[in-house]
Amino acid sequence: MALQPLAERLRPKSLDDYIGQKHLVGAKAILRQTIESGRIPSMILWGPPGVGKTTLASIISQQQDRAFYSLSAINSGVKDVREAIEKAKKARFFDQPNPIMFIDEIHRFSKSQQDSLLGAVEQGVVTLIGATTENPSFEVISPLLSRCQVYVLKALEKADLEELLDRALKTDTELKQKTVKIKETEAMFRFSGGDARKLLNIIELVINASDTKTVTLSNKRVESILQENIAIYDKQGEMHYDIISAFIKSIRGSDPNAAVYWLARMLEGGEDVKFIARRLVILAAEDIGLANPNALLLANTCFDAIHKIGMPEGRIILSECVIYLATSVKSNSAYEAIGNALTEVKNSGDLPVPLHLRNAPTKLMKELGYGTDYKYSHAHKGNFAEQDFLPEKIRTKKLYEPQRNSQEESIRTRLVGWWKKKYGY
Repeated sequence: MALQPLAERLRPKSLDDYIGQKHLVGAKAILRQTIESGRIPSMILWGPPGVGKTTLASIISQQQDRAFYSLSAINSGVKDVREAIEKAKKARFFDQPNPIMFIDEIHRFSKSQQDSLLGAVEQGVVTLIGATTENPSFEVISPLLSRCQVYVLKALEKADLEELLDRALKTDTELKQKTVKIKETEAMFRFSGGDARKLLNIIELVINASDTKTVTLSNKRVESILQENIAIYDKQGEMHYDIISAFIKSIRGSDPNAAVYWLARMLEGGEDVKFIARRLVILAAEDIGLANPNALLLANTCFDAIHKIGMPEGRIILSECVIYLATSVKSNSAYEAIGNALTEVKNSGDLPVPLHLRNAPTKLMKELGYGTDYKYSHAHKGNFAEQDFLPEKIRTKKLYEPQRNSQEESIRTRLVGWWKKKYGY
């Protein structure tokens, strides 16, 4: 019998052994309390690969002593779902809680496949636990989503990865056959990207690559071995996130050749075209923004067209959009501005709205000065009247900074013409 991969050998069997997600399953955390109460709702576990979604679903079923039916959305159809539901019905007894049906990568289920789950979830035939790496608001149908709690799982932090590494070296019987010395962990953790399964694959690969009884884990050794074995440690498909990262960075870096190459890699690998199109809409606003407002319009049109056309012709629409975005001038001023504003709100708290900007629907409010001295911009020359719009404490705060491109230089000129030196443009 073939030896199981390290990630399978170390898969936790209880919440106490579970690493990471303290905000959900730590002491007195909401999901832990829910699990321990025994009243498990249907739920969607949303998070990146390798953070414990499948493991958590398995632990829930074991802790509650429930029957567990697992399907992968990649290779299951409506027929498989209905067969699993029938098995769940037959497995139910009066004194037992309903079985758990786990759907891995539920975002890959079509609308009809998700519809086939609805009745069983509504009637309590099964408790659904869906796992997804994509935003369930976009990928899970509303009737099903409304019947599920959504829990967000995060990439593992450095302390979690250190704990996982320590556990692997101390408890795994196969690894303990060698003496492992840790010189550095930075490369291992960096390549893992907060993914527990990927980290364990790396550890196993690097240790097994040595013929000696003593193995030293160093950045140089890890990098050398992974460069030679990139396909091995990424065999579960976690490269999905590396490729989308390269794709986005190529467009942001204005390299259309690299951008269409990574697009082709995703299309050839069967990536969901709607996922690609959504990322282009986000990029158009985040990285091009006000330097070329038409970019967001084109990206949104691309997203709509992909829904109408589908593949294989959708590849042409994506290619046009990708090349346009890659060759466009860039600005992240809108992204920076909202980030600055959110930081200011957190730092300043709930500052009062200036009286002249307040709504005054009642006589008392008018007597208190609400709306008094407000200048209606359209009643003034050039549709502009100088007045304060921010709370008194931060009235001269500058949150938006026009960047050095033709579109925003014209914005800078307008702002200076209106506000003179008030904001220091």
